[in-house]
Amino acid sequence: MDFIDQLKQFSKRVESLTGSIQTEEATKTAIIMPFFSMLGYDVFNPQEFVPEFTADVGIKKGEKVDYAIIQDGTPVILIECKSITENLERHDSQLFRYFGTTPAKFAILTNGIFYRFYTDLEDANKMDKDPFLTINILDIRDNQVPELKKFCKSVFDIDSIFSTASELKYAHEFKNIFTAQLEDPSDDFLRFFLQGCYSGPKTQNVMEKFRPALKKALNDLISEMMNDKIKTALGGSGGSVSISEAKPAEAPAPEPVEDEEPGKRVPNIITTEEELEAYFIIKNLLDDTTDIHNITYKDTESYFSVLYKGNTRKWICRLRLTENMKYLVVPDEAKKETRYTLKDVYDIRQYKEQLVAVLQRYI
Repeated sequence: MDFIDQLKQFSKRVESLTGSIQTEEATKTAIIMPFFSMLGYDVFNPQEFVPEFTADVGIKKGEKVDYAIIQDGTPVILIECKSITENLERHDSQLFRYFGTTPAKFAILTNGIFYRFYTDLEDANKMDKDPFLTINILDIRDNQVPELKKFCKSVFDIDSIFSTASELKYAHEFKNIFTAQLEDPSDDFLRFFLQGCYSGPKTQNVMEKFRPALKKALNDLISEMMNDKIKTALGGSGGSVSISEAKPAEAPAPEPVEDEEPGKRVPNIITTEEELEAYFIIKNLLDDTTDIHNITYKDTESYFSVLYKGNTRKWICRLRLTENMKYLVVPDEAKKETRYTLKDVYDIRQYKEQLVAVLQRYI
């Protein structure tokens, strides 16, 4: 079986198990160990895959990382595991401490769904703050498959992975920066374009006048490029695709029509790791009420919706998760919305009763 087929099969298995896993140990046994077994490692051989690997930090003795992969008697990959319901943002500092105490060149932080791959690109023997590769096992992108395959035991080569890690890391950061500029062009970004087409003084009023025009031009350009690729794929046929037209309005959106395709992505919408973690928490909370496959989601610019059977009229809750604002919205029988402020996605568990009540009305 090809590696990509193994990944697809494993992804389906993980999705089917998410509703029945509640603890870190269950996450390790049911998902994480099978993941590394898929990569070719003998997870039951303590000379190759060492559990509770000692990584003492300074005078603090007895510090242990969940697993270490050993090559020629030396640890080459450290693996820190968390429960499937845990937010990985809280635990990268723990792995950071372990990394500097061993000769391992790579570190992986995972909750079974997300796998964050770290190395020391910026300072030798000091783990970078940001991962060079992040994989969502339920939504692996085609361009990530060959990068993950490099971690298979049969082809694992430290120098080869390290040489491409920098390109992967900064390519990802460039994409994030460009996406942010598409949404809200900064003054410096706008000045760069104005230098080539506007000779007048670039006052703040002038900048504000051109900002929406630049945003529209960039999005139209991407739409045209997408449309050209679609036409090529269809042999020259097919209608146009407009990002600006496809985007929902910034104002409160009207109730979507029932036959809208669930899960359909609006261009430039990025489903974040935090949103997906919230989604899996909600699926776990509702597991006793319905089959977890009935719980789906739809992401929009305004909010992240959790749905019953993909029906946008049967939304169980809506989430808004940004750096400065996090809240959960739950509808009552009359679709009147109640908003609950969240400190983090784990606060959602406090509102299981409300979520179950909504779901039961749809069932």
